[in-house]
Amino acid sequence: MSKPLQVKQIDTDVLIIGGGTAGCYAALTISRNSDASVLVAEKANIKRSGCLAAGVNAINAYIVKGRKPQDYVDYATKDAAGIVRNDLLLTAAEEFNNVTADMESLGLVILKDENGDYVARGNRNIKINGENFKPLLADAVYKSKKVDVLNYVNITDLLTENGRVYGAVGFSIMEETAYVIHAKAVLIATGGAAGLYKPNNPGFSRHKMWYPPFNTGAGYAMGIRCGAEMTTFEMRFIALRCKDTIAPTGTIAQGVQAKQVNSKGEVYEHIYGLTTSQRVYGTVRENQLGHGPCYLQTSGITSEQDQDLLKAYLNMAPSQTLKWIESGKMPGEQDVEIQGTEPYIVGGHTASGFWVDTKRETTIHGLYAAGDVAGGCPQKYVTGALAEGKIASLAIIEQLKAASVEQTSTIEDQAQAVLNDYKKIRSTQNGLFTIDDLEEAMQKVMDEYAGGIASNYQFNEKQLKLAEEKIARLSELAEQIGAEDMHELLFAYELKERLLVCRVLIEHLKNRKETRWHSFNENLDHPETDEKFEKYVNSRMEDGKLHILFRDLVKGDTYEHTNS
Repeated sequence: MSKPLQVKQIDTDVLIIGGGTAGCYAALTISRNSDASVLVAEKANIKRSGCLAAGVNAINAYIVKGRKPQDYVDYATKDAAGIVRNDLLLTAAEEFNNVTADMESLGLVILKDENGDYVARGNRNIKINGENFKPLLADAVYKSKKVDVLNYVNITDLLTENGRVYGAVGFSIMEETAYVIHAKAVLIATGGAAGLYKPNNPGFSRHKMWYPPFNTGAGYAMGIRCGAEMTTFEMRFIALRCKDTIAPTGTIAQGVQAKQVNSKGEVYEHIYGLTTSQRVYGTVRENQLGHGPCYLQTSGITSEQDQDLLKAYLNMAPSQTLKWIESGKMPGEQDVEIQGTEPYIVGGHTASGFWVDTKRETTIHGLYAAGDVAGGCPQKYVTGALAEGKIASLAIIEQLKAASVEQTSTIEDQAQAVLNDYKKIRSTQNGLFTIDDLEEAMQKVMDEYAGGIASNYQFNEKQLKLAEEKIARLSELAEQIGAEDMHELLFAYELKERLLVCRVLIEHLKNRKETRWHSFNENLDHPETDEKFEKYVNSRMEDGKLHILFRDLVKGDTYEHTNS
């Protein structure tokens, strides 16, 4: 029998859900520019949470010498075959260098040449020593005035009424405590969605993946349930990574200009194209044609370059450095085998996420989104998350100056319903299936029927229909699971979040009846690009039903929700 939950109520001006890159920087910005009270709720610990938990070795979105923000917009637009929000890309790009300089002032080590200029890596990147990136950011938050942090607290549901947000409800994963949080504004910064598909490393290692396995699409899910508009889930992201270690390939490809080659030593990347999705697609096709395994050609690089690569990966993916050392061969003595990961939904690389205006406000008034959870602005990476955290927080400060709206009894009723759900799950005994069973089944369904690794990322409409039916059934079964403790309650909600995101993803894949991004949306029934689909595929849930909306592209102008 589970212990009764203690319920704590908290009132704050601003609630930030997720203490990763965007969330922490937003809290820091609000503290610097206002006297508003801020509460950061993080289901892990902000010191080592989110995508930067293990560090990073480069700033991948930066306006280097001789370039301007519009250049970045043009690059990202081309890479995504036009399905981007130019206004969001530009407003983010204009802040890349400012937020980078700010991080340097907080102690981030950025590599410089003999002239004192940042060392560029390609046209848009600079090198850093970023193992301590997140601790530096966390320390700055802890030192900020009027900012409180709730570590190990998982937020599950937003409190909304008449298209406005009033707060959220969550629970501690360490104590028998639930939280009802009232806020004048809410920022969602929960990251993207991993673990939807069966990974390259199933079984016990199923969470050994490129993207943080703890990012389950929680922000998407709570937004979907309250009717917020979502965009471009069908632009899935599949990372090209070093085999087994899941280490990033860009460090090698850009750092030593390594080409993609097949087992015959033939360079193939130019055959398929050089956009992000095309690099994955080329590797998949070469393997399909019997020309695999595929590699990044590092053999022949200098001993100095060897050492640079070993050091670079120690900042972000030490397993790759250890693999080289263990094998007894440096990168210059052997090519690096590469493969694609399972698909993810992540707005830092693709345009998937909340539909927002230029201030990063969602279609729910007072609810903002920043970082991987925000859509429309692909290729924004770390600096983009910082930039959007800054943009959203400055908009929130302005919003707080306006007259506040009093909450109604309906909000309290919503909160109580969520608390009742917690109680129900904690008092339920698992039946035939455990959380792990259902998660594994979900990943298998998505892998086989919704364009996972098993099908070379391809799908057709019949397969998507089967995926839809099977995910619906798994969602029903997920309502019957129980949790013995608060940690299991977390896993129960993570499963439900993933299943809901799967449902929305399938609907988006069904409705983009073309193949615009090879591998990312490889639709076998519609294998060509169709100009009729030069539109955003958006969705909104009403009364449990998902509605698809097609919106015209935003190019040189600025979009605001009043335009829709």
